[in-house]
Amino acid sequence: MKRLKSILLLAMLLATPMLSFAQKTNKIQIFVTAANTDQRLSPVEVRPFEKSKQPFENEVFILVDTLIKFQKFLGIGGAFTDASAETFYTLSAEKQKEFLRLYFDEKEGIGYSFGRTNINSCDFSSDMYTYVKEGDKSLKTFDIAHDMKYKVPFIKECMAASKGRLKMFVSPWSPPAFMKDNNNMLQGGKLLPEYHQTWADYFVRFIKAYEKVGVPVWGLSVQNEPMAKQTWESCIFTADEELNFIKNYLGPTLYKNNMQNKKLIAWDHNRDLLYHRAQTLLHDKKAAKYIWGIGYHWYEIWNGGRQYDNVKRVKEAFPSTNLLLTEACNYPFSWDTFEQWQWGENYGENMIQDFNNGAVAWTDWNILLDETGGPNHVQNFCFAPIHAKTTDNTIHLMNSYYYIGHFSKFIRPGAKRVAASSNRAQLLTTAFKNTDGSTIIVVMNKTDEKFDTKIMVGNQAMPLNILPHSIITITL
Repeated sequence: MKRLKSILLLAMLLATPMLSFAQKTNKIQIFVTAANTDQRLSPVEVRPFEKSKQPFENEVFILVDTLIKFQKFLGIGGAFTDASAETFYTLSAEKQKEFLRLYFDEKEGIGYSFGRTNINSCDFSSDMYTYVKEGDKSLKTFDIAHDMKYKVPFIKECMAASKGRLKMFVSPWSPPAFMKDNNNMLQGGKLLPEYHQTWADYFVRFIKAYEKVGVPVWGLSVQNEPMAKQTWESCIFTADEELNFIKNYLGPTLYKNNMQNKKLIAWDHNRDLLYHRAQTLLHDKKAAKYIWGIGYHWYEIWNGGRQYDNVKRVKEAFPSTNLLLTEACNYPFSWDTFEQWQWGENYGENMIQDFNNGAVAWTDWNILLDETGGPNHVQNFCFAPIHAKTTDNTIHLMNSYYYIGHFSKFIRPGAKRVAASSNRAQLLTTAFKNTDGSTIIVVMNKTDEKFDTKIMVGNQAMPLNILPHSIITITL
């Protein structure tokens, strides 16, 4: 009898949270962004949850199981490049406030909480620069004066707008030219062996300099796109070379300078070679102890498609290693294609796939660009979620801004991903449970078809109409 009572009590406890949200329909919200409509993160009518029945194959449904939890979510954001900073300061004070509100306000904007910035110049800088004079191996001339004009003030304004939530990591595109075998910041090349320690010290000097002027540095990546010889700033690190640099130079140098709390991110390139790099680095225990996570980009599509499963494979093989997307953008830039719906759908699909495969954070590329898709000193122009026309002081939002917002506005740092499943390949879905107890469900439809679906949570179900080429966020 005691065992029977215990079973009945357990059943009641499990059922209670499943019923509670159904009894509080006024707290449920649904937001939609859809092609060929004026809906952009727009609230829509909520229909009540009812007790669910056994679903059948001819019914379309999204199933969410909040009792099964996965990775902890850290945040979503973008890159604070020289281009973004310079463009920001061409705007009027009123437009600057609007921009900050659009990105960092949780209620009126999309609540960004993650960021990245460049060490030395990158392609999205107006010119090439470093922080030391030519040949200064001792780093006596190290000075971030260049960044104090635009980039540092810009980052600090964004941090203030985010109310201190912004986690910032830093990435180099290239060491100074004199440290490389091609004597050039551009066109790849490699770090010369005699500068390994100097370059490790350079990271420390940069972090200290930024923190001295009020920009806390949460983490760092070893090298942006280490297997790409680019016409812009770039530097090649093979897997073995990155292993050596982390294990013998950068890792120990961070620890020596009491920076072991800084999150060290390896790889920072595409998904195609993600597992190979993870395998090489993480099977070496001396290197692995320094590595917090593996970063990756989304540009592998040039070789025939996106290898989402590689993220999953790394998570399966190295479950304690954090995975995060560190860069993504749509390109090439053109005002003629500014409103193409595929730009937003690229983000929605990648974010759902990455989160479902274990990513803890997701970082877009430039958070702001001008009317040329720059500034960019090598003409490598691309799209950003927000563009400013410097000629007339206007701000223009791409549909990608809204697609990103369907995640960043509602899924808050500290959330845990929960199980979510769709019984139609055309409908992509992911779900999270926030620390305040709210459940966030995102559903995306890339097709021309409209779906009449049911959202099933526990023993409850809610009917939902999903428009063609749309993305929906449900908060419970």
